[in-house]
Amino acid sequence: MEDLIKKKYKYINLDDNIAEVVQKYPEVTEGFLAYGLHCVGCFANSFDTIWAGVQIHGLGPEEVKDMMEEVNYVVEQTRNKVESGKSKVQSKS
Repeated sequence: MEDLIKKKYKYINLDDNIAEVVQKYPEVTEGFLAYGLHCVGCFANSFDTIWAGVQIHGLGPEEVKDMMEEVNYVVEQTRNKVESGKSKVQSKS
């Protein structure tokens, strides 16, 4: 598990604060919930990291890896859609 906490992803990392992540990337809420990380709706999310949440909820290394890859993928896809939309609007101008 130590390797997981050290791994750096493009958008969201295990040492990130849950509330800050959900505020910045609300599209990842469903992914966190699907993996049992219900901290997204808990008052504790304002002072817990994702790492603390996965430990509290007993996620295993594979689940953590899969969840982190999924939520980062969701952010990437959302950003690509937004960028694509901006390009279309700009080209119409």
